[in-house]
Amino acid sequence: MDQIDRALISELQRDATQAYAALGQIVGLSAGAAHERVRKLRERGVIRATTIEVDPAALDRGVLAYVMVEANAWMGDSAEAFAALPEIQEAHVIAGAASVLVKVRTATTEALQGVLRRIYDVPGVSGTQAIVVLETFFERPVNPGR
Repeated sequence: MDQIDRALISELQRDATQAYAALGQIVGLSAGAAHERVRKLRERGVIRATTIEVDPAALDRGVLAYVMVEANAWMGDSAEAFAALPEIQEAHVIAGAASVLVKVRTATTEALQGVLRRIYDVPGVSGTQAIVVLETFFERPVNPGR
């Protein structure tokens, strides 16, 4: 991946609705060349999806928590069980005192409590520790620069 690919990725992260002509102009390519580069980035899996960013509070998901899930068994095969809980946005197998780290969004802390109860239904789960976010300073996409 060269600097032009990285610049395209950066621009698409900023605004994925840009026309290929505008993208090409920004990175010094024709519209067709920009389109071809983006197509190849998609084919290689570098660009996994084109999506929109939504304010979670506007969708009644204003409570954000990170939950460390403790287990008495290997959790590497439990992805489907965590994915079955729609409030979980991300799930990661981690090293350390906990086995899995999940990112949860709910409308209320009561709803969060319900998610925590359902996490205990996942085979092997022996405990949870939730960290409720009070304020988010910023979130940023992966920086494509070196």
